[in-house]
Amino acid sequence: MSRTGRVERVTKESNVLVELDLDGTGQTQISTGVPFFDHMLDQLGRHGGLDLVVSTKGDLHIDAHHSVEDTAIALGQAFKQALGDKVGLVRFADTLVPLDETLVQAVVDVSGRPYLVHDEPDLVELIGTYDTTLTRHIWESFVAGSGICLHVRVISGRNAHHIVEAQFKAVARALRAAVAIDPRVMGVPSTKGSL
Repeated sequence: MSRTGRVERVTKESNVLVELDLDGTGQTQISTGVPFFDHMLDQLGRHGGLDLVVSTKGDLHIDAHHSVEDTAIALGQAFKQALGDKVGLVRFADTLVPLDETLVQAVVDVSGRPYLVHDEPDLVELIGTYDTTLTRHIWESFVAGSGICLHVRVISGRNAHHIVEAQFKAVARALRAAVAIDPRVMGVPSTKGSL
């Protein structure tokens, strides 16, 4: 069964297209108009084993907020769509990812219940044109759209680029493990019978 998602989100602030394949090989085609965000989404696809297409046209003349937010919402919705009935999923996964001086932990539960715990230090305001305060908002929007529980914890780090990038890599690896199919799991991995 194909585990793919496709979402188009059109508002007065942005026009977003997201296509993803959970069982891909990490091939990405990303264009949001925010170069550092493109770099982060590329990390998500490559390290998550997702084939990922993202095309966003937004009101960048104002700032990047709407483009980034709407992309994250659509990404979450496409991810949820691709999960389908969740039969056979591993469901829970965690990972630690180092990037030089930085260490990030990501833990995920493909639960159907959106919840985010996000812990990172205060960072410089900008990486290129990317507003670092958007990182938490990306995870909030992704979690809301996908219906997953996500904990992201920056254990150590000094460099803002490393801290944000390690988060995307850690989340990617945790998602990759959580959505894997476990042949020992019969049905949905929940005592409730649904996720």
